[in-house]
Amino acid sequence: MKELSLNILDVAQNSISAGATRLDLTLTEGESGWLTVVIADNGRGMSPEFLAKVTDPFTTTRTTRKVGMGLALYLLAAEQTGGTLRMESTPGQGTTVTATFDRKHLDCPPLGDLAGTVALLIQGSPELEVHYRHTTPRGEAELSTEELKAVLGDDISLAEPEIFTWIQTYLSEQEAQLEGAVQER
Repeated sequence: MKELSLNILDVAQNSISAGATRLDLTLTEGESGWLTVVIADNGRGMSPEFLAKVTDPFTTTRTTRKVGMGLALYLLAAEQTGGTLRMESTPGQGTTVTATFDRKHLDCPPLGDLAGTVALLIQGSPELEVHYRHTTPRGEAELSTEELKAVLGDDISLAEPEIFTWIQTYLSEQEAQLEGAVQER
């Protein structure tokens, strides 16, 4: 995958497929140039045996095909920058995927469209409780579907096109401010 946001979307889709009702997506960038991406869910979780081989492309829960490249590609993206991919999972409680990337490394993929990724994730699974936070030394972008639902009430779905557009615009503005601060340095 050419952008980290696509890897994030793939891992989040795995969480949804595992029955998650809550997804926490946290990106933390440090002064040193390292990025840590944590995707945590409260889905089915994985057995220790399955967890041990889940980054093997020929290990998948899909029934439509026998190859699952998502986590293998995410691992490769992290390792090619000198980073790591670590997964913790407890059956019945959920899974946490933590990846680190050296953003200064030549082979580090760009972040991509984080705002679009989060908005699409919310629109595609409006019942999913999503908590998004992107923290950098220059500021923070964040969004919680819990807060959105509290403001909108029960009559308006987060899948509505107008809500999707608002979420994408809101997060795009926050991310642009973080990027603008980068360019000012």
